[in-house]
Amino acid sequence: MVVDDHPMWRDSVARDLSDAGFEVVAALGEGRQAVRLAASTAPDVVVLDLQLPDLSGVEVVRGLREVRPAARVLMLSASGERQDVLDAVKAGATGYLVKSAGREEFLDAVRRTAEGDAVFTPGLAGLVLGEYRRLAAQPTVPDTEDRPRLTERETEVLRLVAKGLSHRQIAQRLSLSPRTVQNHVQNTLQKLQLHSRVELVRYAIREGLDEELPPPA
Repeated sequence: MVVDDHPMWRDSVARDLSDAGFEVVAALGEGRQAVRLAASTAPDVVVLDLQLPDLSGVEVVRGLREVRPAARVLMLSASGERQDVLDAVKAGATGYLVKSAGREEFLDAVRRTAEGDAVFTPGLAGLVLGEYRRLAAQPTVPDTEDRPRLTERETEVLRLVAKGLSHRQIAQRLSLSPRTVQNHVQNTLQKLQLHSRVELVRYAIREGLDEELPPPA
């Protein structure tokens, strides 16, 4: 699903996605309409503009979380302002790309978003990871003895997620398929009763999993 209030830009993005083999279920210019249609069309990825005439992109993300929680949202905006990026991610956006990105960079970002990666314009990923670290002091999971135990592999994947690696990079590092990495991440989210990558990274940093392991003796 493509949501942007500029018809020429919206149609161009939808056409590029269709030419690349994606099925575009809807190309819309209003946020409320997008939220309503997402419930029935069930898009896997929503390419969403930050500024819409009826709702902000952040409000649309929140609405999508209610009607289509499985959808991954890639913000595509002219703004690269710090607060805009953080607000979008906190609302539940999977990634954030500025509109100056080239066609191939955009299509690759959509593919990676569909695979479960958090995709950001270069320079913005560090900003988001820094915010994760700031929020890490806030508890997300009760510190109880009966907390579900992660497997060694799940912990290994979580450690790399906390370092900001994409699913594809983790797969290459551990000689796994991206799908297997995605399954480990989903299993970890379920075990810890978390709902997003933001909460998962915050938990990992709070547990010190982003720190370098000491070399083997």
